[in-house]
Amino acid sequence: MSFQTGHVGLNVSDLDRSRDFYVKVFGFEVLGESHRADRRHAFLGLDGELLLTLWQQSEGRFATGLPGLHHLSFKVPDIETVRRAETVIRGIGAVLHHDGIVPHREGASSGGLFFEDPDGIRLEIYAPSGADERPAPAADAPTCGFF
Repeated sequence: MSFQTGHVGLNVSDLDRSRDFYVKVFGFEVLGESHRADRRHAFLGLDGELLLTLWQQSEGRFATGLPGLHHLSFKVPDIETVRRAETVIRGIGAVLHHDGIVPHREGASSGGLFFEDPDGIRLEIYAPSGADERPAPAADAPTCGFF
């Protein structure tokens, strides 16, 4: 038996704001969207492949202290793609952890950006190599732990 993630669904408090954020940061295209007041949602992806669904079914901010999603991670082919994302993230004023690109752990070359969407959902964009220009934020903990 083989399992592969199909897509991820996130509850958001403001569909328009979240859709615009994910389109700007990730370059996602809107594959489908409902404008019905009682069933607002958007399907986002790349090259026609569904990657993320947004559901306007919540209020408030993402609760990191409750069981559930820890963070959502996206792998990109190279560190230049991570740098381009960093420019967009800084430009829109999103919460950025570790103040920029960092390795996954001390001595690792893989790593990237750790940040939050408009509802406080923790996100990561990383590359398999090239993130070792700065030291890891903590020598004894994985950077993607958001400690």
